[in-house]
Amino acid sequence: MTMTDRFDDDDANDYDAYNSTMQDMFFHQMQMLEEEDELAVAAAGIVIYLHEEVRRMRNARRARNRQYLLRADLLPNPRLDTPWQALYNHQNKRGFVTTMGLDPDTFQIVLDSGFRDLWDSTPIPRSDTNSGGSPRLSRRSLDAAGALGLILHYLSSPMLEVSLCEIFALIPATVSRYIQISLSLLLQTLRRMPQSRVCYLTGSEFQEQNDLIVVRHPRLTGAFGSMDGLNLPVSER
Repeated sequence: MTMTDRFDDDDANDYDAYNSTMQDMFFHQMQMLEEEDELAVAAAGIVIYLHEEVRRMRNARRARNRQYLLRADLLPNPRLDTPWQALYNHQNKRGFVTTMGLDPDTFQIVLDSGFRDLWDSTPIPRSDTNSGGSPRLSRRSLDAAGALGLILHYLSSPMLEVSLCEIFALIPATVSRYIQISLSLLLQTLRRMPQSRVCYLTGSEFQEQNDLIVVRHPRLTGAFGSMDGLNLPVSER
């Protein structure tokens, strides 16, 4: 029996009313389903927003407690417009001696006496590369002069590593690797240089050096060398 069989010809109006009621119920049900879908989408959006907000707050908290620099915190190019580049390009004697303990001429002598060749031919050890491979100079953040400047800054100035990161625009991991390799290369270079030998002077050479010291320290006779303090931080034990 069909739906229309339930109504005779005299009850056509009742059938229309019944049909209208069923349609209204159907549309109401569909509207409820659509509203539920909208609520589900809205709920999913809220969950995603809260997740991103928690992640942002966590990152902000980590940034406040972070004691090291990221690439985004530094100048974009370590070989261009850094404080080190400004110092090196100006070749100012006072600036060189204050930060590295060498004047520009002596710096260049060390660079040309083997340090540059060693830097250009020695692979920098890394856990993710082949230590026996050829150096990729174009991929390095610093050239030979920059590497020598970095290690001399490290040896001559009692500055924090974060300061070296800012001066040379390098992240901490790169600073540590470059210091390690540059220290070894500098030692090899100095061992080859006759000018770097430490020996006792005799005769006129001794007297010439002592005369220079007496000019500054009149009572310091019988000496051929002196050392100025670097104000290195010390701690009590």
